[in-house]
Amino acid sequence: MACQLFALCFDASEPLRLARFWSGVLGWEMVDDPRDGVVLLPRDDTGFRIRFRPSQERKVGQNRMHFDLTSTSLEDQQQTVDRSLGLGARHIDIGQRPEEDHVVLADPEGNEFCVIEPGNDFLADCGFIGALACDGSQEVGYFWSETLGWPLVWDQDQETAIRSPHGGPKITWGGPPLMPKAGRNRLHFDLAPPVDGDRQTEADRLLSLGATRIETGQGEAGRLEMADPDGNEFCVLTPR
Repeated sequence: MACQLFALCFDASEPLRLARFWSGVLGWEMVDDPRDGVVLLPRDDTGFRIRFRPSQERKVGQNRMHFDLTSTSLEDQQQTVDRSLGLGARHIDIGQRPEEDHVVLADPEGNEFCVIEPGNDFLADCGFIGALACDGSQEVGYFWSETLGWPLVWDQDQETAIRSPHGGPKITWGGPPLMPKAGRNRLHFDLAPPVDGDRQTEADRLLSLGATRIETGQGEAGRLEMADPDGNEFCVLTPR
């Protein structure tokens, strides 16, 4: 049985401050979990929590993963932008074209995210978090489809996307050219085998799919650090 996507983890200089920001943007409940630290619990079909991990490393370069937040109208889009700015976000330029209708922002620690215009057909049936948009190869899209047991919902021109059979956000990969990797990713996935599963068995399966075992010196107890075929770090937790 495939791992579940248990959490999306942010490395943060000030985890509590960043958690409060995203709690305000998303409307999710913030809790202090004895095992996982500061986390946000979803109020919709997102299917995973968001975890904030303390880190002393500075952000370098653009993240390989960001949220695409959806809008039901132009007014709704502007309300999301205004709410985000009021909580500490700022406008940024990452090369978007003037004719593009989405709004690009950064959270208080510089993590990029987009507020998508209404009428986006690709995200039409998704919730507020429409997608986790990733820089990545076609190979890595196939890897994560096999890893999570999520079907491909897009596979064209080396761009891929997967989505849980239970709904929630899509995870997308834009294909080549890939941006250079600047140190450790500030966002990564935490996976967990099912309660009756075995972490080592799951790690062996992931290795057979193209993952690698890594030692960054930043691991935490109960978390096995690995990387996907594009070199993106992720953790395999004990069964949950």
